[in-house]
Amino acid sequence: MQTTPVIEVHHLTKQVSSTEGGLTILDDISFQIEAGSSLAVVGASGSGKSTLLGLLAGLDVPSKGRVLLDGVDLSTLDEDGRAQQRAGRVGFVFQSFQLLPSLTALENVMLPLELAGNSDPKEAALKVLERVGLSGRLRHYPSQLSGGEQQRCAIARAFAIEPRILFADEPTGNLDQRTGTRVIELLLQMNQGLNTTLVLVTHDPALAERCDAQLELDAGCIVSHRGPVLMAHEARRE
Repeated sequence: MQTTPVIEVHHLTKQVSSTEGGLTILDDISFQIEAGSSLAVVGASGSGKSTLLGLLAGLDVPSKGRVLLDGVDLSTLDEDGRAQQRAGRVGFVFQSFQLLPSLTALENVMLPLELAGNSDPKEAALKVLERVGLSGRLRHYPSQLSGGEQQRCAIARAFAIEPRILFADEPTGNLDQRTGTRVIELLLQMNQGLNTTLVLVTHDPALAERCDAQLELDAGCIVSHRGPVLMAHEARRE
């Protein structure tokens, strides 16, 4: 049974100006991601991974091509419209955690729930923090948490609104191997338990192999891909 793609990418190109002229960061790439699947975007530094993630999330706009998020063409929306499209359906996890330092773990997770109009943000935050093993650290501030605890808190915050799509940029990049493995397990458990589509950028081959699909970029082009949930068209190099 075929499912509807939650993300569609059509001939996506990103070019920027530089002192040496135009620089192509992404070069005419197309693929689809099916709902509830997990996709790892891999490649060397400078291959365009984080740029692609930003375009998929509508945080940046392409030079050419289109991104359809849940069937909505992001190129038809202004910045406010793209933000509205993300609200309540898209979550983010970053390498640097990006927790608010003046808020406790509980308050950090409650914040997106409050913004989404949840009727009982504290109860919902408590449940998701328990799920990531932080019930004993509710009143601790980010500076009082270890790196692994901060990332688990960031994951709880991202999943608290039960997003349809979660974008993660190097979620294990600042963690040791043991802690990173625990974070990998947590991300995939949440992905499967909530049927959230997971798209992550990673240098971690162990994390990439655990995903349903994998897309490799080199110099802004798709050079390889695997996985039945990913339909990709490799771009021709100019």
